[in-house]
This record gives sequence, structure tokens and C-alpha cells, in this order.
Amino acid sequence: MLQGIRIIEVEGLGPGPFCGMLMADLGADVIVVHRKGGGATPGMPEKSLLDRGKRSIALDLKDPADIDTFKALVATADGLIEGFRPGVMEKLGLGPADCHAINPALVYGRMTGWGQNGPLSHAAGHDLNYISLSGALWYASPPGQPPLTPATLVGDIGGGAMYLAVGLLAGLLNARATGKGTVVDAAIYDGSAHMMNLLMSIAQAGNLSMQRGQSLLDGPHWSRTYRTSDGGFMSVQCLEPKFYAIFLDLMGLADDPDFQRQFDRDLWPALTDRLAALFATKTRDEWTEIFLGTDACVAPVLTPEEAASHPMNTARGTWIRADGTLQAAPAPRFSGAADWQPPESPSRGQNTAEILAELSGNS
Repeated sequence: MLQGIRIIEVEGLGPGPFCGMLMADLGADVIVVHRKGGGATPGMPEKSLLDRGKRSIALDLKDPADIDTFKALVATADGLIEGFRPGVMEKLGLGPADCHAINPALVYGRMTGWGQNGPLSHAAGHDLNYISLSGALWYASPPGQPPLTPATLVGDIGGGAMYLAVGLLAGLLNARATGKGTVVDAAIYDGSAHMMNLLMSIAQAGNLSMQRGQSLLDGPHWSRTYRTSDGGFMSVQCLEPKFYAIFLDLMGLADDPDFQRQFDRDLWPALTDRLAALFATKTRDEWTEIFLGTDACVAPVLTPEEAASHPMNTARGTWIRADGTLQAAPAPRFSGAADWQPPESPSRGQNTAEILAELSGNS
């Protein structure tokens, strides 16, 4: 879908590279500028999954000759991704004004935690800090327990990379129509707050409380996970009464008067305890068999490895293993597209000679 689009990605961490991977998955020519002479970030592999489908050039952005090469790349690009703190690219002479002087139609994507302005814009932070201050972490665990969230998913990816991708795509459409580029200020703080609008719509109906455990999706016995006898977990979220009725029937609770009062908040804690005791009587596989294919809105909680061997994955090909690495296929999917195979991630600087030849017109 993005064939013919070129994105320059300045090496970074987390949401920026993820956004670049998404652009590459969609067919864009993504050239990642790796640090010349640098190695992989501690804790990360030398050839990152997030670089799949990209090309790599190694540059030193403090070297005048390499800065000239970077600017030559900018002249050929439709979009750019950088994830430094505000002002760093400007100090390198590669900020939005510098790049737009070279390429007025460039969509300049900036990925930060706090945004380009504000009292915390220059402060360090990580995923959990951004979503805690934005309000997105508040409902992330049962009442009485410290809030927690799956690492990086709500902030770095949901509130960060995905909003940067949407911003880049919107900017690219506008640039095609007007010839004028833009700067995309993608902040995890902003994006994670924006995702909360789904819950704010629930608040409009009076079903969202600022007190944890009292809202439609974070308090009920029918919206949580339960431990099974073998240490596994089952997820339950049967919001609609017709699905809740199926759930009660399969649990043997259809005639229980307390469970018939689905939306009685005063009963939620006690009914949660009763369901916890009931789920603890069978293994995860036994419960999975009971609910398989029904509309009870119950599913086992799987590890990524288990998800890869599930019949859903057999049908969809969502999880793929390549070169010993488990990875998820691109999403969303498009009609008429060929079956996807994981492209190789380049080693650092692997495509330097090739890209330089292109820039010099010798390719």
C-alpha cells in the first residue's frame, strides 16, 4: 500500500523503530540511519526484529560529510522519523526547518514521551511514566492492587508508535495534495490520553467512576481474569446480557439469583470471589473446552508461544517463526495482497554502499 513512499528513520528506541517497521510492513522503503561504529543497544539483538524489511545506512550525524549524506537522503524522502528529546535534531542542524529548506514536502515525524513543549518536555521518562500522568494507567488492575500494564503496549506502541504512524500517513496525504510538508508531534502522553476517549464515552452514560473497581469494565465479576487449577488463566468479559446468560449457563449458575443481578455493583466483589473459587476447580484446558466456540466471551490467556500453536493462528497465520524468532505478521490485511513472509532485518550499515550509490546516481 505504501510502495513508492520513502521514510528516513533515525536510529532510536521503542516506538520510533516500531513505527518504521509498520511503514516497512506496509510497503514503504524505510532507510534506518544507524550510528556509525555503534553497536546494538544493551539488551537488544544486533539485528532487530523492528528493522525487518528496512535498509540500513551507517552515518555519524556529527560528521559534516555524513550530515551532507543525511541531507541528501532527506531530499529523496517523503517522511522522516526521529525520537530524540526536543532540540537535539536542531543542534545537529537537522531540525524541521533545516529539512524543510531541503524538501518542503517532507513529513517530519517526531516521537517523544512528553511532546515538543510543556513543563516536562525535556525530562526523562518511560512508557509507564507517560501513561500514569495521562490517566491511561488508572484502570489497569483490580481495585486494591497497584496499577500495572503490559510492558510498552499501552504507551510506547498504542499511544506512541501508532499515533506517529497515523500522523505520518495523514501528513503524507496532505503533502500529496498541497506540496507542503508538516511536523508531526507524536507524544505518548497525548496518544495514551486520546485512547481514553473510549472510556470517556462510557462516562457519558454514567458507567465510568473515578474510583477504581466501580466502573463497567474494571469492576464487574464478568470483566476480569481467573486462575485455573493448573495455574493457568481464563479471561471473561461478557458485557451484554445475552452473552452473560450463556456464560452463566455454562458455569452452572443460570438459576442463581445473585448472579442474575449482573449490574449490581454491591454484589461484584462477592461474585468475583465465587467465580474465582469455581474457576479454580478445573484446568485451563478443561475450561477452554467448555467455552470453545460459544458466545460466552470467555477465552484462555495464552503466552505468545502458545498463541502461535493455537488453531486460530493456523487459520490466520498471525504468528510466524523465521530464523528462530517468533514474530507477528503485519496488520491490518488488504485484499489481493500476496501471502506475507518475514523479510530479513539488515545488519547495521549493511546497505550503506547501495544507498550511497543511489544518491550519487550510480545505482
